[in-house]
Amino acid sequence: MICAVYKSSKKVDTYLFVKKRDVFDDVPAPLMEMFGAPMLVMVVPLSKRDHLGIADISKVKAALDEKGYYLQIPPPAINLLEQHKQEIGFKQ
Repeated sequence: MICAVYKSSKKVDTYLFVKKRDVFDDVPAPLMEMFGAPMLVMVVPLSKRDHLGIADISKVKAALDEKGYYLQIPPPAINLLEQHKQEIGFKQ
């Protein structure tokens, strides 16, 4: 299986995986509007890969088979101050 990976022009660290280069027919219009102009990052043969950065390759393959696309969004930011407060048992 080969897929094309696009970077969002509107959302930082957000990527869209589709089955064919420049074919976005399976991607819902509201998602494409929110994603912005897709910028091609790479075309990758998934069958020859073990991993894909932070994306779970099995989830990517399943989503491409089921929906025709996979959207990778960045993990939520960690508030280090709040994490530290919890660790030390700080109460306000």
